[in-house]
Amino acid sequence: MRTLTARPQDAADVAGPAPAPLTVELRPATEAYDYEYYRNLLADPSVLADSVAVRVHRAPLLAVPAGGPRRGGCLSVTDPRIGDAIRRLLLGRPGFWDLRMALSPREDTCHTLRWGHEPQYDDPAYLGRFYGYCPAAISAFLRNRGAAT
Repeated sequence: MRTLTARPQDAADVAGPAPAPLTVELRPATEAYDYEYYRNLLADPSVLADSVAVRVHRAPLLAVPAGGPRRGGCLSVTDPRIGDAIRRLLLGRPGFWDLRMALSPREDTCHTLRWGHEPQYDDPAYLGRFYGYCPAAISAFLRNRGAAT
């Protein structure tokens, strides 16, 4: 895979010195810190063939496309400009359709770059199926969540 790079768009109205340029890169999926984690969660790991590692701040995280039982995907970002740079890199890639930013109304919460269908419910079991996780992973999550409450 050839490395693709984009820089976040700078805001023209920001006062003061410009921050150091930030590079956002797409790398091979297997370079992502969380590649094995997602491979073990997915009901159909073949969707990983079109996934990519998104490298921001030297930390490559996996972006898993929609496909098979996986109806959509998302990636948390701290800054909408970073999300826009990632969106531009993912445009046209298989499984990354309808790319959109969901801005957080709270300053202490990340924004989310989303693709594919939008989940219809906030129920954890539904979301597990929506994101294409295997039944064992969903059951384990629900058990651990119940133990934590």
